[in-house]
Amino acid sequence: MSPEQELLTKWRSLPQDKQEEVLDFVEFLRLKSSVNKTPLGERLRQIRTNIVASGKNLLDEDEIEKQLGNRRSGLQDREE
Repeated sequence: MSPEQELLTKWRSLPQDKQEEVLDFVEFLRLKSSVNKTPLGERLRQIRTNIVASGKNLLDEDEIEKQLGNRRSGLQDREE
């Protein structure tokens, strides 16, 4: 049985609400893969690859928030 046939057989065995969840998930995966193929997505991936290759560490979420806060406070100081 091909993967497509197996998926369809299993999908048909699910209740209607679960079939809709599967469709939602498939749509999510489709959108996720199409977003990653945009020119901006490709450029961001290239930038990330270059940063990692240079040996620099990527910022984690807390470090990003700190950087944003620092930049925002700097902008506020200039406006006053």
